[in-house]
Amino acid sequence: MPATPLTKAKSRLIFSGIWLTWSVMYFKMIYDFHIEWTYALVDTLVTNGLLALSCLLVMINLRFYNPRKGKFLHLLLLCVAVSGLWTVLDRFALGLLLQNNSAYTLFLDQSIPVRFDLGILITGCAALISTVLYTQEEQKENEQRKVNAEKLAKEAELFKLRQQLQPHFLFNSLNSISALATSQPQQARKMIQQLSDFLRGTLKKEEQEQIPWKEELQYLNLYLEIEKVRFGHRLSTEIFCTPETETALLPSLLLQPMVENAIKFGLYDTIDPITISVSAKLEDNYLVVTVQNPYDEETSRSGQGTGFGLSSVQRRLYLLYGRNDLLQTANKNGIYTTTIKIPQS
Repeated sequence: MPATPLTKAKSRLIFSGIWLTWSVMYFKMIYDFHIEWTYALVDTLVTNGLLALSCLLVMINLRFYNPRKGKFLHLLLLCVAVSGLWTVLDRFALGLLLQNNSAYTLFLDQSIPVRFDLGILITGCAALISTVLYTQEEQKENEQRKVNAEKLAKEAELFKLRQQLQPHFLFNSLNSISALATSQPQQARKMIQQLSDFLRGTLKKEEQEQIPWKEELQYLNLYLEIEKVRFGHRLSTEIFCTPETETALLPSLLLQPMVENAIKFGLYDTIDPITISVSAKLEDNYLVVTVQNPYDEETSRSGQGTGFGLSSVQRRLYLLYGRNDLLQTANKNGIYTTTIKIPQS
């Protein structure tokens, strides 16, 4: 993750403060060797200026080339090479500027080994600090890339789950339209219009992650009208919800597979009329939606699994909220109940 301008400004301020403190200490150290203060000041400015450039050279090198293997040896060789170059340049510059003082020149020549060792120490510290900072920065960038990749994968899987539901419903509807075209052409035309409106709404809603309960309920009613054309008098529905649920949010297109599952297990194994019940309420900061359908305990397959519809709902809830406990099913006394809980922010 790139450093922000504020972070860069703080880094420069800290670097400048540390370098100013070190320069004052260096000046006092030179002055304590009984070097005239003007010579000590020039030595301080030249030496620490070149040393600062040497540290920047090391940091820039590690920015663009930070080896994974043999890192310690690479840092050591880099610091030795840079310190050697700094020592030569420092001796040349100071000799050129302060050549008229034989006492200082003698001191300068005698201090060359110390300066070289000092260069290795300071550039080594700069190299270690840079390595730590660049490693942390790289880790943050990798974590951010991982988060972005997981987000893209989650969005792709959510899209795939929605797309897998539509062909199943569409094929059933087209088969019903085909059956009605000859015997009940008026009903077939009505169903085509309803299917067109339904699919048009689907395309709009797939781009929305969450929608109000009131809007989802309108979409559900359109779906149920299509199913009632298919099954006629055998299918009836009851919807119960309190006024405060109208603005509650839930993932778009979540109710259809739940109700489709209820129709499948309620109607497919019986010739009797059934009633699908849908209810919604707000409870402890959750939108609690319950879908119930009767089933024949002897012939129905409700107890043999939830099928793709409910498994896709559970998967979507997990991808969106990171929880596996938001969908519950129960079958008791000939009533199959599916309950979902949608957290409300």
